[in-house]
Amino acid sequence: MLNDIKSNMELMGGLAMLISFLLVYFVIPKVIWINQYRHLMDNPDYRSSHSRSTPTMAGFSFFIALPIVIFFISGWDVDNININYIASIVVVFAIGIKDDLARSTPSAKIVGEIIAILFVLNCDCIQISSLEGFLGIYEIPSFFSNILIILTVLTIINAYNLIDGIDGLAASIGVTIFRIYALVYYVLGLNFYFLLSISLIGMLLAFLRYNISNSDRIFMGDTGSLIIGFSIGFLTLKFLSMNPSQFNHFTFLPENKIIIVAAILCIPLFDTFRVFTIRLLNKKSPFDPDRNHMHHVLIDNGLSHFNASIFLAISNYVIALILIYGSSLFNSYIMLVVLILVYALFLLLFYKLKQIALIKDRVNIGATKEIN
Repeated sequence: MLNDIKSNMELMGGLAMLISFLLVYFVIPKVIWINQYRHLMDNPDYRSSHSRSTPTMAGFSFFIALPIVIFFISGWDVDNININYIASIVVVFAIGIKDDLARSTPSAKIVGEIIAILFVLNCDCIQISSLEGFLGIYEIPSFFSNILIILTVLTIINAYNLIDGIDGLAASIGVTIFRIYALVYYVLGLNFYFLLSISLIGMLLAFLRYNISNSDRIFMGDTGSLIIGFSIGFLTLKFLSMNPSQFNHFTFLPENKIIIVAAILCIPLFDTFRVFTIRLLNKKSPFDPDRNHMHHVLIDNGLSHFNASIFLAISNYVIALILIYGSSLFNSYIMLVVLILVYALFLLLFYKLKQIALIKDRVNIGATKEIN
């Protein structure tokens, strides 16, 4: 009976999601109380999309839930990587706590994130030895493989962290990404990674219930965004580490694995590329905060937090599906051109939206002056 239940991945996925949901759902009120009692609230500034002090560090609930979930699903961990993963989570959680309580420098955060990456890099199952013909590149030396792994996860962690700017966005994008990875790992029969993806969806759905609430709202904080961002990077590394023989159930060309990752993560990656480019063109540090993110542009054009989050999450999902389908038809050269065109169209769209928002601001300022 017990073995029958364990072999039913749909049932186990439902249980994993339920357990993770309930753990986060019941821990978050305690985190809110601690925030209020210790005066650890996130106070609004000129960049903020909120107007009142709000509890933060909801990621503490993720940190409590993950070890319990990992214990529950560790029986399916054929790679024996669960301890390495939890060790990495402890490191990124510590970085997040430090940044939420007293701002860390970008360099200090990057050093800490690299340390977290090294824990999973120490596993044989996380090795990118070949690009499978991407742009004609096959085998790559282990040194360059390690550099590629570190840069990939660093980019994903910080790209996800950057989109955590309005209520509902980070959770919605996270659910979209984990849903795709859950499907991939379910089809491939990699049950540990499937159950981890499903569990992370449960955590984000529980957090989303509070994040969009008017009465007991809480922010994810760096404690949460770094944990979720690292988890996305971890699942991405596993995908990139797999050899072509493991993709028999899919029709996409193995050389397009990098394109598929860029598609699955398109909104966080595009937003990071866009804001970093704008800051560098303005001769500022790429890490200097501003109000040029995609969600800021949408809000400045009149969308609510909810509508902006839904628009970006659906855009991420649709673009991912289209590019994944295209990856079964065309080689990496053509798909790279398609990816660049998609990014270029988004650049043009948000350039136009930013100009419209600036015009509205000028009109509103002029109208205010006339009234006064």
